[in-house]
Amino acid sequence: MRTAVRLTVGLLLAVTATGVAACGKAGSSGTKAPPSNAAAGGCKPVAGDKLVVLNDDKHLQSVDNVIPAVNAKAATSPALLAALDKVSSVLSTDKLIGLNKATDIDRKTPKAAAEEFAASAKVTDGIQKAASGKLVVGSANFTESQTLAELYRIALAAAGYDATTQTIGNRELYEPALEKGQIQVFPEYAGTLTEFLNKKVNGANATPLSSGDLDKTVTALKGLGEKVGLVFGKPAEAADQNAFAVTTAFADQNGVKTLSDFASKCSGKDTILGGPPECPKRPFCQVGLEGTYKIQFGQFKSLDSAGPQTKNALKTGVISIGLVLSSDAELAAG
Repeated sequence: MRTAVRLTVGLLLAVTATGVAACGKAGSSGTKAPPSNAAAGGCKPVAGDKLVVLNDDKHLQSVDNVIPAVNAKAATSPALLAALDKVSSVLSTDKLIGLNKATDIDRKTPKAAAEEFAASAKVTDGIQKAASGKLVVGSANFTESQTLAELYRIALAAAGYDATTQTIGNRELYEPALEKGQIQVFPEYAGTLTEFLNKKVNGANATPLSSGDLDKTVTALKGLGEKVGLVFGKPAEAADQNAFAVTTAFADQNGVKTLSDFASKCSGKDTILGGPPECPKRPFCQVGLEGTYKIQFGQFKSLDSAGPQTKNALKTGVISIGLVLSSDAELAAG
C-alpha cells in the first residue's frame, strides 16, 4: 500500500527536458545492455547486510512528510492541533524507521510500538488536559499508518479527548470519511495528499502542486484543504517517500552520501540500477536520476517496488543502487 501510494506521486512529478529525453531511450523493463554512450567505469555492486539512503540533495522526489489531517469542524479547540503537533515535533525519519522496525521486524503491535515510543520520547509531556469529547483517529491498512494513528490517540488522550483508532483502508475510502466527519483525525503524507486533493478539486489533469519544497507543498495542501473542509497540523521531519539506497559497504567503499556524490563517482557502465519494471520510464526513478543528476547506468534490473527483491539484490551485490522507501524498517541502524 505504501509503495503504490508513492508511485502515484512519482507519476505527477515534473521533469526537465533532459529527463524526458533520457526517458525516451530507457527501453522496456528487464535487464538492459550497457548503452553506447555510457561513461567508462562506474561503481560495481558491493554486497552487505545494512542499507543506507543517499541524500536526495537536488530534491528529485516530492516531499512526503507525515502531517496530521483533521476535519475542520472537529478542530475547534486549539488543544487538538497542539496535541498532534507535539507528535510531529518528536518524530524524525530515523525514529519512524525505528517504529517500523518494531512492528515489521520485531513483530510488536502498532499499539505496543506507539506506547513504548511515546514513553521514551515523552510525547505527552507538556500537553495540557484542556479538551473533552470523542474522537476517532483513522489509519490506512499498513502498519506505519496504524502506529502513527496510535501515537495521535495517545497525544489526544493526554489532551482530554476520548480517542480511539480505526483502520479503514485506502485513501479513496478514508479521505471522504474524514471530510464528512465520520473520522476526525488521520496521519497523512504531505505530497501524496496534496496531489490527491489537487486532482479532486482541480481535475485529473491538474498541474502538480507538490514538490521537493516542504513549505510550498504544505501551503498548497492547506489551500486545498480549505475547499474540502480539512485543516492540518505541523508536518513532522519524518518522511515516507521514494528514496535510493546502497549498502553501507558500498557507501564506505565509494565515499558516497548523496545522490550528487553518486553521480560524480559512480556514473558509468559498471553501475547497476534496480527498481520496479516501470522505473526506466518514470520521472521519480531512472528518468529523474538521469535528468536531474546526470547519472548514466550500465544496466537496469527489473525487480519489485521498493520491496524485498530490491533490498535483497542490494544486500547480495546484484545491483549498485535501488529504489526503496525512506522509512523502511530495514534502514534501522544496528
